[in-house]
Amino acid sequence: MAEVIALVDYGAGNLHSVENALKRVGANVKVTADPDVLRAADRIVLPGVGSFNACAEGLRAEKGVIEAMRERVFVGGAPFLGICVGMQLLATRGLEHGVTPGLDWIEGEVRLIKPTDTSVKVPHMGWNDVAMTPHAKGHEVIEEGEAYFLHSYHFHANSGKDVLAMTDHGGGLVAAVGRDNILGVQFHPEKSQSYGLNLLSRFLEWKP
Repeated sequence: MAEVIALVDYGAGNLHSVENALKRVGANVKVTADPDVLRAADRIVLPGVGSFNACAEGLRAEKGVIEAMRERVFVGGAPFLGICVGMQLLATRGLEHGVTPGLDWIEGEVRLIKPTDTSVKVPHMGWNDVAMTPHAKGHEVIEEGEAYFLHSYHFHANSGKDVLAMTDHGGGLVAAVGRDNILGVQFHPEKSQSYGLNLLSRFLEWKP
């Protein structure tokens, strides 16, 4: 029987484009906000676009969803992928529109991008390189390449060991974070053509 990939539905704007991309690489996707479905899922994907504040509030408004995700990921060991703001929500807190608590699965905070080169514009938008860090050595999902980014805030991890990939936009920005069976990418795989689809395909095969 095909694995079930739970795609968390909490009002995030990129939900259906992520669903379509996962289906293109052969995933059996269930779009859900049902805690029981999440607890039974083989893998979990958390999408997200917009502000950290709005996404965090939307996720918390879905009764039992965060608890079910935590149980399935930390106790059950299910591979987890956060995309864009879904990756940022892994942080301890976000500083967009005030201070908002995150999931605190990977310690750090989400801050406004402040390029050292004043000619570089924010948001960081468009295609950019994804460069692996030494901590991603041997990782089964992250690879070097070019991906599509769209964000004004970035993940500042407390520990460099949790940073798996970087990109450059008037200074270094975290492109991917991860720990054990948890992975988050700042870029949009669903908009990154073959690079993004290949990443999603590797996520479906990932056995952390």
